[in-house]
Amino acid sequence: MKRLLLSLLLVVATPVVAEEVVLGLSQDQVAITADFDGSEILLFGAVKRESPILQDPPLEVVIAVSGPSGPLTVRRKERKFGIWVNADAVEIDHAPSFYAVATSAPFNQVMSNVEDQRHSVSIPRAIRSVGAPMGIEDAQSFSEAVIRIRTDEGAYQVLENTVSVDEQTLFRTSIKMPANLTEGDYPTRIFLTRGGKVISNYETVINVNKVGLERWLFDMSRNQPLLYGLMSLAIAIAAGWLASAAFQVLQRR
Repeated sequence: MKRLLLSLLLVVATPVVAEEVVLGLSQDQVAITADFDGSEILLFGAVKRESPILQDPPLEVVIAVSGPSGPLTVRRKERKFGIWVNADAVEIDHAPSFYAVATSAPFNQVMSNVEDQRHSVSIPRAIRSVGAPMGIEDAQSFSEAVIRIRTDEGAYQVLENTVSVDEQTLFRTSIKMPANLTEGDYPTRIFLTRGGKVISNYETVINVNKVGLERWLFDMSRNQPLLYGLMSLAIAIAAGWLASAAFQVLQRR
């Protein structure tokens, strides 16, 4: 009897999720072909509710798309004796090859620092660095350099005020993915927030793969490197010969 009563109390005390995400994607796969020059993914969804809409604070949406992650070494160059040489180096343990964050309002308004730490949503939180070697005082600047370089390349994107939320129920945004995508799975996370606190989240995956000629060449370079090298050499020789022949024909004219 006591066990039954305890179970009943636990069920009654369990909170009901008032709002949760129902997500859609324009496509869940991106095919990298020989002429691939990027892709634009449309993300849209709705909010399912078990209670009336709260007007204050308003519902906000945060969407984060992350590419395959891996370690990398960041080196600082210094000028010594008139030449640039590698100096200090810091190992970055975890850095996504692509990362985009889209929000319905400025990021610091839609998600508190505590929630950002918990879910690792912002770009600086998405990068994890191993302890820097002794003697390097500004180790944080190495992570900042990765963010700055990849932001300039379009691989890291902060898209504030780009998620449209209609009647606190429907939301949509689009994220442009650059041409130099890394093959693999791209986890996509959607967060509903109120007053900076996460009230619901949802995760799905966008798959990015090479197809056609691009896939054939990639597989050959990995599985048959000698044949791939000989073929590349033959193509280079043929291209050079054709260019020379065309130049001679033009000179005769």
